[in-house]
Amino acid sequence: MSPIPALLVLAALVVIAAVAGVVWRARDGRRRRGSDVVDLTDLGVTPGRVTLVQFGTETCARCPQVRRMLQGIASALPTVDHVDVDLTHRADLARAHRVLGTPTTFLIGSDAVLVARFNGVPRRADVEAALSELPVLQEAS
Repeated sequence: MSPIPALLVLAALVVIAAVAGVVWRARDGRRRRGSDVVDLTDLGVTPGRVTLVQFGTETCARCPQVRRMLQGIASALPTVDHVDVDLTHRADLARAHRVLGTPTTFLIGSDAVLVARFNGVPRRADVEAALSELPVLQEAS
């Protein structure tokens, strides 16, 4: 291949990779609303409680920072629990809940309904905003 077409192909690949990176970064940690009823028996969630469920693995580099943030939020709110699910040994849960990457965080309401889903590292303000929309937490304020 001559140098000009090779450079054009290389430039096109760089542009495609840059666009894919920008899209990925924009979507990472963003809140997605949910409305599915979640099977609580396999997640270790206490029925009737608002719960932040974090899915992670042993090799996840970003999971410890998310765990600290979610534990801090849960400890500040007496009506909120935090559950950490290690998918390294529970791949069945990843399939059952369609978790394709870690960290993934679910906000489950006291009625066992998935209120929000965060793929990637969520922003603390986004998690707190999602929690503030729950009627149980609005009554406690």
